[in-house]
Amino acid sequence: MSYIVVAWWVARKEHQGEIERILREFVPRCLSEPGCQSFVAHQSVDRPNEFLLYEHYGEEKDYVDHQTTSHFKEMVLQRAVPLLESRERVPYRILA
Repeated sequence: MSYIVVAWWVARKEHQGEIERILREFVPRCLSEPGCQSFVAHQSVDRPNEFLLYEHYGEEKDYVDHQTTSHFKEMVLQRAVPLLESRERVPYRILA
């Protein structure tokens, strides 16, 4: 069974570039996690301070494990979150 998470990040405008740099560094580390099947970071064309993260894990436990990694704690919680206006995460399941 697959576990999908879609996350929306809105960076404070003055920190857009730093969020881009963090995500470029973060995504390859996520892809090296055993339970991570796909992790793609997108940036809005019309509103470049808005980011959509599409995360695909084998199961919910893999997502929980992802949040305990050192790169998640350091790059997301410590570096990125303080630079965001908002952050939302919604879990999904594959329907068809």
